[in-house]
Amino acid sequence: MENKSYLVKMNGNGVLGKAAVNGKTLNGGGVNGKTVHGSFHHVSVNGSLYPAKTKSRRQRWEVKPSEMANNTLNPIRAIVDGMKLSPNPDKPMIALSIGDPTVFGNLPTDEAVLQAMRDAVDSQKFNGYAPSVGYLKSREAVANFYSCSQAPLEADDVILTSGCSQAIDLAISVLCNPGDNILVPCPGFSLYKTLAVSMGIEVKLYNLLPEKSWEIDLQHLESLIDERTSCLIVTNPSNPCGSVFTKEHLQKIIKVASRHCVPILADEIYGDMVFPGCDCPSMASLSSDVPILSCGGLAKRWLVPGWRMGWILIHDRNDVFGSEIRQGLMKLTQRILGACSIVQGALESILNNTPQSFYNSTIRFLKSNSEICFSELSTVPGLNPVMPSGAMYLMVGIDMDHFPDFKNDVDFTERLVTEQSVFCLPASAFEYPNFFRIVVTVPEEMMVEACARIREFCQRYYRPSSCDSNDLDQ
Repeated sequence: MENKSYLVKMNGNGVLGKAAVNGKTLNGGGVNGKTVHGSFHHVSVNGSLYPAKTKSRRQRWEVKPSEMANNTLNPIRAIVDGMKLSPNPDKPMIALSIGDPTVFGNLPTDEAVLQAMRDAVDSQKFNGYAPSVGYLKSREAVANFYSCSQAPLEADDVILTSGCSQAIDLAISVLCNPGDNILVPCPGFSLYKTLAVSMGIEVKLYNLLPEKSWEIDLQHLESLIDERTSCLIVTNPSNPCGSVFTKEHLQKIIKVASRHCVPILADEIYGDMVFPGCDCPSMASLSSDVPILSCGGLAKRWLVPGWRMGWILIHDRNDVFGSEIRQGLMKLTQRILGACSIVQGALESILNNTPQSFYNSTIRFLKSNSEICFSELSTVPGLNPVMPSGAMYLMVGIDMDHFPDFKNDVDFTERLVTEQSVFCLPASAFEYPNFFRIVVTVPEEMMVEACARIREFCQRYYRPSSCDSNDLDQ
């Protein structure tokens, strides 16, 4: 086929005017017989467009990262990458900094979970693309697993995502525009800020109170809300604090959101990882009017963070979100075409066949390690651990006045690595200085050893205040 070149005349609205083929005018190129003035474009018969006038070419290479890339910053990486981490060669490293329960191999997932994955692979039914929101059967399984009379769910209320991180990303993206602001706990998971700032969304930090087991300072929270507040993020149980809010406290949080008509993003990835004696109802089960996007996944409770399976549960009993938020979420899922299809294929079996004994065993271990850590560090002068009630973390306050050799929590934890080969994450990474976070998923003997080394380190550098010295003299 001959590839002829057409010169097509168009107005600013893309309406065809006079056209020419190899220099000859075509009839009918105008609108109602009149010539339509506008710009010229070359069009070949195979549909390719070429500008009629060659623009001046670039004189040199100049490829720059986007504003979004430049605005993307992980506070944890920003702090940790700047630390001088040179462990003591005479002491094996104990990393209490990574929120990955699989690192030390002492917390494997259940055999039923592994068998579900084997069956999904062997079936050869899940090797292709799944719908961007997830397979219907897999979404039904999640809906059935989390549905309750106070907060019923159907498959259409579930969106499967590539881990809980993507669920949070989608939830923020669908609720917020550049220039809006979101309310984020302090201390809190650093990803919220990383995502929001990269999108041009302002982050307002509301305080958690360590003296009240990390409850929200509700008065401070409410003072931050304005007409551009598009989302309240609540993390329960908490990363990094390991705290679990009571039903009464959750109800007070929901009342604040209701008064100001602010939707809630509930990060409930640790929702079922609570110690015996604690109750952790979902926020949606307590809300009568506030719409809630609840984010969760397999990562923590099933101990498989690398499988990247998360979900958003849409709770909107009063139809505040309507169809627009749901359609917006669906459109956003189409950017990467959804979660891993193999894990989706295994999801129904994972949810339905994992024995309760597996969950109980994990919780017993985390509670025991937390108690060991809290008990050991409570008697270390200059340290103030806060006992957790769930999740995988424990926060420890540092009385910096008693450690004058260190500038801040980053300096403290850096030297702890250098001298004792124990790596705790400085809480400045969570915008909460003078604390550090301990991950309690390490084997028990490592936890005991780590606490002994932390004690030795603190005893070396602890200095009593002048008041303490006077008391001793008396």
